[in-house]
Amino acid sequence: MANLQISSRFTMAIHIFACIDTFEKDHKITSEFLAESGNVNPVIIRRLLGQLKAAGLIEVKRGSGGASIAKPLENITFLDVYRAVDCVENGELFHFHENPNRKCPVGRNIHRVLDEKLRRVQEAMEREMEQITLADVIRDTRECIQSDPAN
Repeated sequence: MANLQISSRFTMAIHIFACIDTFEKDHKITSEFLAESGNVNPVIIRRLLGQLKAAGLIEVKRGSGGASIAKPLENITFLDVYRAVDCVENGELFHFHENPNRKCPVGRNIHRVLDEKLRRVQEAMEREMEQITLADVIRDTRECIQSDPAN
């Protein structure tokens, strides 16, 4: 069975913010720099940077500037990032098979059985995501870097 999960764009976007905060004083934050940290193709990073910029979460200066965070970290939630990078189709976490068999009693009723329950699960996840900010991530990232024996 296929593994169904939220796109890695979300975690890569969080990674981008942690890199910007960690390295912006010493490095120009380019898509190549970020791609090296995430071990991904720079094209993926450029796409994410474009989405985060469009959402007003980062600023990208062409040429000499690089990427920077556009607003205070405590004002950016996981939900903001999740929505910015378009992790789910039409804002729906659960993609439902569209045409269950109407001749089958289960197929005919599955939407009535599941739709409300799935909506509640998604709302709970989004409420939790609103409680976690990038300030939380950056604080934890700094602690991990300081306690990392490889440093």
